[in-house]
Amino acid sequence: MVLSGPLGSSLAPAILKSRGIYRWFKPLADWYVDLQGYRKVGYKYDDLILEERDDVQRALARLTPREAYDRQYRLKRASQCSVLHDVLPKDQWTKPQEDVRYLTPHVEDVEKEALERSAWDNMVVSRK
Repeated sequence: MVLSGPLGSSLAPAILKSRGIYRWFKPLADWYVDLQGYRKVGYKYDDLILEERDDVQRALARLTPREAYDRQYRLKRASQCSVLHDVLPKDQWTKPQEDVRYLTPHVEDVEKEALERSAWDNMVVSRK
C-alpha cells in the first residue's frame, strides 16, 4: 500500500488492479466527485491545490503560458460564481474527460528534485 497523507494508506492501487472492485467503486467515485461541485463552477481538480506551499509555487512557475492563463481564467470565473452565489450553466461545467491533472506531475517532479537535493546536500566533510 502507498502512504498518502495524514489519514494513512491509500487503497487506490488495489482498486485499480481489480476490475471487479473498480467497476463497483467507479460509480461511487463519480457520484462523490459530482457531489463536491467544483466542476459546476469550472474548476479542475488541480485548481484546488493550495498555492501557498513552496513546492506548488515552483510547480506553477513550470506551467506553460497557456496552462497558466487557463488556470487564472478558471479561478476568476469560479470566484465570480462565488460572488453571485450561483453555478455556471450546465454546458460550461468542466466535463470529466477535461478534468485532467495538469499541475500534479509538476508538483511531484519538484518534490523528487527536493528529495534528491536534500540527499546530496547532507554530505559531511570531515578532516583527517
